[in-house]
Amino acid sequence: MTKGILGRKIGMTQIFSENGEVVPVTVIQAEPNVILQKKTVESDGYEAIQIGFLDQKESRATKAEQGHAAKVEANPKRYVREIRTTKIDEYEAGQEITVDVFQSGDKIDVTGTSKGKGFQGNIKRHNHARGPMSHGSRFHRAPGSLGSIDAMRVFKGTKLPGQMGNKQVTIQNLEVVQVDAERNVILVKGNVPGPKKGIVKVTTAAKGN
Repeated sequence: MTKGILGRKIGMTQIFSENGEVVPVTVIQAEPNVILQKKTVESDGYEAIQIGFLDQKESRATKAEQGHAAKVEANPKRYVREIRTTKIDEYEAGQEITVDVFQSGDKIDVTGTSKGKGFQGNIKRHNHARGPMSHGSRFHRAPGSLGSIDAMRVFKGTKLPGQMGNKQVTIQNLEVVQVDAERNVILVKGNVPGPKKGIVKVTTAAKGN
C-alpha cells in the first residue's frame, strides 16, 4: 500500500543513534494534509487520493478551488498533489493525513524541485570531460562537434549547455529515522531535493519495500 504526505523541507541537522553514531538528517515539517478527492477506476480510470497542504487565503483561491475544497468542508489549499494507491477504500474524502502514517525505519521516496543553478555549460551540466588546456589546443570547454552524423540539424536530447536544476527530482529508498507527531516533523536520513522551505512529497518507496 502506498502512503504519502506533503511537507516542507526545513533544513538539515544531525542526531546520534543508539550506538553513538552521528546520523545526518533532513527535517521535513508536514502539517496535517486533507484528502480533497478520491479517484476510482470507475470514475477516473485509476485509483488515487488527492491531498492538499497549507491553507490558502480565500481571496487568492479561484471559485473552482473554493468549491472543490468546500465539498469536503475544508479550506482551499496552496499545494495539491495526487498519490496512487491500491487500497482506496481505506481513505475517506475530508480525512486528515498526519506524519504518523510513517514509522521509524520505513523506506520512502521524496520528490521535490531541485535548486536552480541558472545557465550552465556542458561540463558542469552533463559532467563532460574538457579538452587539453595547453600545447596550443584550442578546444577547452566547448561542447565539441555536432555534425559528424547529420550536419543539417541538432538531434533532440543532445547534451548541450542550458538551464541546470529547477526540475522535479525524486530520490528513492531514503530511510525514516524518527517521526515526531507533536511537532509534525519527519527526520529523513540523508539529503532530499530542493532548497529550504521547498515543498516535497513523501511516499512509500516504490522499489525499496
